[in-house]
Amino acid sequence: MPFQKIQPEKLSHAVVRQIELLILRGILRPGERLPSERDLSEKLGVSRPSLREAIAQLQDRGLLVSRAGAGIYVAEVLGSAFSDALLRLMGTHQEALFDYIAFRRDLEGLAAQRAARLASDTDLQVVDAVFRKMESAHKKRNPADEAGLDAEFHLAIIEASHNVVMLHMMRAMFDLLREGVFYNRQVMFRQRTTRAMLLDQHRAINVALQARDARAARAAVEQHLNYVENALHDHLLSERNEAIARQRLEHELGRG
Repeated sequence: MPFQKIQPEKLSHAVVRQIELLILRGILRPGERLPSERDLSEKLGVSRPSLREAIAQLQDRGLLVSRAGAGIYVAEVLGSAFSDALLRLMGTHQEALFDYIAFRRDLEGLAAQRAARLASDTDLQVVDAVFRKMESAHKKRNPADEAGLDAEFHLAIIEASHNVVMLHMMRAMFDLLREGVFYNRQVMFRQRTTRAMLLDQHRAINVALQARDARAARAAVEQHLNYVENALHDHLLSERNEAIARQRLEHELGRG
């Protein structure tokens, strides 16, 4: 007969599985510190030896790291798919910049569509809470805070889509997303109406998500990133034209 006796599971294995799932689902984030050994053993209801055994297994798998005198952390390797050199390279070439925006438009449009259908009410509350923080930052006229919240808003939508592969892909690209948001806003803030327009675009995304309108949510994300792409294109064209104009002026003055 193909049956085998059920073996009781070691407590350490159950702890490993629980922490693995928290990391996989993006609840425990790269660089996040775990509670102290005493607190964590109490939360999990296991002995310290069982917890230590589980932590050792997770460290062997590269999911947790120990920092002397500081504690146990989720491994940063989960969020570092791109080297610093590649990040700099991608940030200094227009081809990579516009490919990046196109990638975000495709992926985040799909994520918004999925989130409108699959997100829990709590997921949508998180998205709405981040947007409300964006509104507050907008009133204070602090571009850095508003840009940081912009990145959080987009990542909250990815999280609400409940696709762990998509989640970790975007987490790995977080530096690109963050740098993209700061750069986009720095360029576009030269137009006095842009901050309000960007906030309105994020409001449209949030409204569609809260209404669970999948088509409208995807369209709102795509329209927002189309706007970003066009604004950056216009800025780069303006820079090129200004450089040419300066050459002409320098030449004309030199002729006199």
